[in-house]
Amino acid sequence: MDRKLTLYILIGMILGVIVGQVMHLTMDAAVVKDQVAPWLKLLSDIFLNLIKMLVAPLVLSTIVVGIAHMGDSAALGRIGVRALLWFITASLISIGLGLVMVNLFQPGVGAPIPDAAEAAAAVGEVKELKATEFILSIFPKNAFEALATNNILQILVFSIFAGVALSAIGKRGEALVKGADSLAEMMLQITGYVMRYAPIAVFGALANVVAASGLDILGTYLELLLEFYFSLVLLWIILLTIGAVFLGRRITTLVRYIRQPLLIAFSTASSEAALPKLFEQLDRFGVPRRISGFMLPLGYSFNLDGSMMYMSFATIFIAQAYGIDLSIGAQIMIMLTLMISSKGIAAVPRASLVVITGTLAMFGLPVEGVAIILAIDQFLDMGRTATNVVGNAVATSVITKWEGMLEVEEPEFVEHPHAPSHTAAGGKAGLELDSENFSKD
Repeated sequence: MDRKLTLYILIGMILGVIVGQVMHLTMDAAVVKDQVAPWLKLLSDIFLNLIKMLVAPLVLSTIVVGIAHMGDSAALGRIGVRALLWFITASLISIGLGLVMVNLFQPGVGAPIPDAAEAAAAVGEVKELKATEFILSIFPKNAFEALATNNILQILVFSIFAGVALSAIGKRGEALVKGADSLAEMMLQITGYVMRYAPIAVFGALANVVAASGLDILGTYLELLLEFYFSLVLLWIILLTIGAVFLGRRITTLVRYIRQPLLIAFSTASSEAALPKLFEQLDRFGVPRRISGFMLPLGYSFNLDGSMMYMSFATIFIAQAYGIDLSIGAQIMIMLTLMISSKGIAAVPRASLVVITGTLAMFGLPVEGVAIILAIDQFLDMGRTATNVVGNAVATSVITKWEGMLEVEEPEFVEHPHAPSHTAAGGKAGLELDSENFSKD
């Protein structure tokens, strides 16, 4: 089923581009916008809504069970410290590489500058991102509100407290732990059902974008697209090479296992859409759920490598378009600013554009310049979203190997098992996992 699903998703992508371009060339733009686009968008929105339905209970149950069975609170702290060290390093690499490549290629020189008034209207009102507000937003005031709004960071905080508390109360919490374990398995079963609809959603998403903008717009921004995607490829090579240092030859196996989440993320431009399938594929790769359940939600808040590269690339691109020459010192300050302000952006709509706009304003650069990239932001978003999936898959696998917990992968073609070989607690011993492995350095 897995290989067929990958093929069907690819077919959906190709058909979406073809059908979208045919509609763009043969139908009036107003008709496409008012009568066709809403139906195409509906196809992808149904899929995204179904995925969002899964995310909160899957993350909650996975983390709670994983931490409850960890037994050693020091292990949780050690994994968290190692994860943050990886995230900070990956962030610096991503943002730094973006700055190097945009200075090397100079894609903004000669770029078309939009009318200031139209640009301001297109960008819309952007709320300033303040560090204090972000820090406060991490801590939920209502656990049910966090679940209802799919606030991953707040769900993560609540789940950590719940998992530690269940571990502390021992046998009295066993019923809740078993219930959470069953909930995680149920969510994965539902994920399998939802994924059967993915090719149709991919078709609708791409057909909608291409029907509205056409492929001609890619020619206008061809230089920016090619240079940005080349930079993303370099980032992939760097991340996978670092991953290979820890994983050895299994890095190629990891790439094969995550191809479906990659295609979903690329075609829908939604990291959230790929999350449930990424959980399942990392299960098969041999990552215990108690580690992936902690790492992936944390990574989607702090380790968006593709988005961070895009923000540094786009910020300097806009400065180049307006003929503003930034010193090395100013660019280093921009890098550090993006390093801080990019954390937790997954919960903000059009998050990358919001952070870019805030950074432009902070350094006295033309905020309306964001409108230059709005026309092809969807196409750029596809690449950076897929890169986010790669970055988090590598990070999770490396931390698992670092902890000495990486298991032998399952055959790729096997459906996700219902047996407890990879339960939400993770590991091949099911719920009876000893905590000694978590003491390994």
